Amino acid sequence: MKQTTFYRLSIYFFAIACLFGCQSQNEGEDQTQPELNVVASFLPMYEFTKQVAGDRADVQLMVSQGQDAHSYEPSAQDVATVNQADVFVYSSEEMEFWVNSLFNTLENDKLIVARAADGLNNTTQHDRTDEASTQEVISISGVAHHYHTEDEIVLTAELSGNTNFDHWHWYQRDDASQEWQAVSGQSTETFSITAPEESFEIQAVLYDNEHTIYAESDPVTITIDNHDDHNHEEKDQEHSEDNHDTNSTETQIDIKGVADHYHTGDVVTLAAELNEETSYDHWHWFMKEESHDEWQAVSDQVTNYFEYTTTGTSFDVKAVLYDDNHNVYIESEPVSVLIDDHDDQDPHIWLDPVLAQDQVAVIRDALIEADPEGKDIYEENAKTFIEELQSLNQEYETALKDAENRAFVVQHQAFGYLADRYNLEQIAIGGLSTEVEPSPSRMAEIGNLVKENNVPVIYYQQGASSSIAQTVATETGTDTAVLYDLEVLSEELLENELGYLEAMRHNLESLLVSIN
Repeated sequence: MKQTTFYRLSIYFFAIACLFGCQSQNEGEDQTQPELNVVASFLPMYEFTKQVAGDRADVQLMVSQGQDAHSYEPSAQDVATVNQADVFVYSSEEMEFWVNSLFNTLENDKLIVARAADGLNNTTQHDRTDEASTQEVISISGVAHHYHTEDEIVLTAELSGNTNFDHWHWYQRDDASQEWQAVSGQSTETFSITAPEESFEIQAVLYDNEHTIYAESDPVTITIDNHDDHNHEEKDQEHSEDNHDTNSTETQIDIKGVADHYHTGDVVTLAAELNEETSYDHWHWFMKEESHDEWQAVSDQVTNYFEYTTTGTSFDVKAVLYDDNHNVYIESEPVSVLIDDHDDQDPHIWLDPVLAQDQVAVIRDALIEADPEGKDIYEENAKTFIEELQSLNQEYETALKDAENRAFVVQHQAFGYLADRYNLEQIAIGGLSTEVEPSPSRMAEIGNLVKENNVPVIYYQQGASSSIAQTVATETGTDTAVLYDLEVLSEELLENELGYLEAMRHNLESLLVSIN
């Protein structure tokens, strides 16, 4: 009897286990797992990719809240994440300066890279090719037998034929086993840098007006030979270390107002803030362009405010406060002022709703390449989103078509593509900070600009409205308003749940205040 009961109970529990096992299996089958792991560089690329991928891909944002896509530096975790990804989406080297260094650290041979800026035409704008598109030859002159570290290297690219093209790029690599990397700040036929510690190869490339390669030089080797008996690593002591000792207290100077980058001709406005009270007010500002240069005092900068019109070269700057005996009381840590004219290339492509459609198409094609079985899904999602972008473009065209005043003033020169698309004129007050109040002379410049252009509104990016913005508005008789460049996932975007389409519609409403 006991054996029969035990047998029946065993059968019962076995049936229960099978039932729950089948149910769990069915539930697991119903749950769809993403087919792809995708990493997108910054906010617009992330939004575009999410729209195309839908639920079929797990899309991660690399440059997260509050971080700037220009000055971002990928972490070790970022590298590990991209090494595990199927697709990496970014806009361009002009926007994400750091992508080439990221690519050099990856070990993911199967990674598919979508450079969304390639949507502007059918050829990759900055891809290296093995052959130039013409028979013209570029030779490089000025190469010395060898150089020492910190020597000045000056080269000249000479074209064998005649052309009116003048869009040059120089590329550098350690040796033939490495990928060519564009050298920033070198956009003429002349190449000038300070010699590094190791030898390298250099190549000059001339582009036509469509940014297709017109001609390129053969690589030349720049040999660095320090003869093993020269010590070129000794640096000149900084100004304060040559003459003074800083105090050993915890007094600190913070420099406020540094932007992620500036353009040539911008006015850099900074302020040195001391974290304690003092009666000393004898300030000097020092700057240098290269790490091995000596610090040079900047003339006419003798308060805790610094205003300097950029000349096209990046530099470091620091503030020094002296006591009554002209001994250094405290000095700030150096800050870097990055000058980036984008090689005359505006990277803000996504702010043009028409060009944004081309970027979406590039992302669609990359996802299809990585996941051919999802082609129908990606094409349908892309089609739907592109139709929304077309509607957005139509809204802009309708609203701006009959505007009489077509000029608008911005803090940062980011809206060139948008202005070109809708026949507007962007006027940039370069370097104007929302952290540091402009000097009376700078305010006078802004006031003249406002009067000359009959400007009713000055636009600030990312909702950076502050007491400084209100000061500018009060002093110049203008209003201030927000235009989103979408470079940064700001707190305001998150709080107001503004995606790409919503932010662009906000921009349109904001522009209408100025141009109507």
